[in-house]
Amino acid sequence: MNTNRLGQSDLYVSAMGLGCMTLGTDEAKAAAIIHEALDHRINFLDTADLYDEGRNEEIVGRAIRHRRADVILSTKVGNRRIPGKEGWSWDASKAYIRLAVKESLRRLQTDYIDLYQLHGGTLEDEIDETIEAFEELKQEGVIRHYGISSIRPNVIREYVQRSGIVSVMSQYSILDRRPEESILPLLARGGISLIARGPLASGILTEHGGSKVERAYLDYTAAELSELHGQLMQQTTLTRTLTQTALQYPLADPAVAAIIPGASSLAQLRQNIASATSPPLSDLELEAVRKVNKAGRYTLHL
Repeated sequence: MNTNRLGQSDLYVSAMGLGCMTLGTDEAKAAAIIHEALDHRINFLDTADLYDEGRNEEIVGRAIRHRRADVILSTKVGNRRIPGKEGWSWDASKAYIRLAVKESLRRLQTDYIDLYQLHGGTLEDEIDETIEAFEELKQEGVIRHYGISSIRPNVIREYVQRSGIVSVMSQYSILDRRPEESILPLLARGGISLIARGPLASGILTEHGGSKVERAYLDYTAAELSELHGQLMQQTTLTRTLTQTALQYPLADPAVAAIIPGASSLAQLRQNIASATSPPLSDLELEAVRKVNKAGRYTLHL
């Protein structure tokens, strides 16, 4: 598994990481997936305090406690659960970030986090205060680096201009090419990496994804998705699988340091590993993919 430098940091992450959100709450099963990933030199694990109300961090923490040195560990902050209140509230305050990081460290059974990410963000936040919290945690050695997980161009621009983020996590796939419009060029200029989540578009961009197109996806109707899936399958039949094409597509942009598909079984993980370690897409393959789908444009949060 190749590794890429995350922004201008000293973190070198595997080109494919493991998105831990889909691991589930069966701890033995989740641990087996994590160890299989580590055994295949996947060193980048991404979780969040939001997933399964913190249980996901606990499962990840127990799974890696004897292999912590092998892992670039990423988690996220900003979604706050208030006792007695249903759901989550957004809180990007300095006080909450400093409180939440202690709880994440406890659940993860570690004394530092490699990449701590703001799990969203709005222009209404006290952004300078949020940045100050991350910078202080970095100076204290509690986190090594920080980033933001967002699909909002206006928020991403603020953090690129005003903070020391090393990465932006955003949805990016053949079906969601919106980052190509403005985000990827912006990050490239700033020496900041994109971490691409959702590269398989909830399983649509796989060999069996034709069964998942009953509903619309972003600005694709179900009928358009079905037609596109067929076209992509025809393109890839002779040379590679659709899963290979889908996972290699984001990695073709030099600003992308890693893709983080999830896996809810060992079989899914192994298929993803085989696809992510396949040869990069050629210029001709990239052109063919782009010809049959939409470029995509951000229409909100500009």
